[in-house]
Amino acid sequence: MTDRALAVVRAGALTTVQDRGRPGHAHLGVPRSGALDAPAAALVNRLVGNCPGAAVLETTLTGCTLRPRCAVTVAVGGAPCPVTVDGRPVPWAAPVRVRAGAVLDVGSADSGVRSYVAVSGGVLVEPVLGSRSTDLLSGLGPPPLADGTVLPLGRPGGRHARVDVAPQPAPPAELALRVTPGPRADWFTPEAVRAFTSRVYRVSSASNRIGLRVDGPALERARPGELPSEGTVLGAVQVPPDGMPVVFLADHPTTGGYPVIGVVRTPDLPAAAQAVPGTPVRFMAVRRR
Repeated sequence: MTDRALAVVRAGALTTVQDRGRPGHAHLGVPRSGALDAPAAALVNRLVGNCPGAAVLETTLTGCTLRPRCAVTVAVGGAPCPVTVDGRPVPWAAPVRVRAGAVLDVGSADSGVRSYVAVSGGVLVEPVLGSRSTDLLSGLGPPPLADGTVLPLGRPGGRHARVDVAPQPAPPAELALRVTPGPRADWFTPEAVRAFTSRVYRVSSASNRIGLRVDGPALERARPGELPSEGTVLGAVQVPPDGMPVVFLADHPTTGGYPVIGVVRTPDLPAAAQAVPGTPVRFMAVRRR
């Protein structure tokens, strides 16, 4: 086995391989997938000299622990967290050299949800439909990491950045999501449409890579009955029978049978990836472009 590899000592609550995903396959029923906080993933790649689309590790809340089999440069970004090498603190959001056999520990998030770990050369698992991303809905790509997993690494392609720390947006204290009217807004009462864009919701602990779930005022339908399944897009806000909106994220299904009341602007979704349960959420109505 090649020595350009990374061994997983502690996989954490949920750590997956992610890149820019596999857009353009919705007609095959394949979700986009990819890093939920795409700007954070691109930044850590730049810090270690990778191209922005190289595969990184996306952790969830509790981080992970890794042991490289060769000397590598790493950078950790996204949700702020403590980072150590062989027990000694090293900078977060900056390139760090890690010797072969050393233990890199990415700790639990101090704030936010998802941290990103880039390694020089990128994670070189086998691509599926042009992407190395783990898709939790369809099962495409590598499975979530487990203790003992060994990940192959590519060859470094560029020099790492010369920075002490790279500025990054803080995880949101309140999540403001700009939303345009959805194709089925007329399935809801006028009172429900007003409540959707005027009341405060809170991020639910049931949120995941498929969708951001919220708790708050239930949205009442104006029309009963079932809706035939139709295509859905990234950021679509679907409302199941319980009336609680669900914002579709990277691993969302490509079709759905619940009405879509609105669509969140794509640039607002990285912040949604970092919103911890209980974070206030406001849906702000904007006009279609």
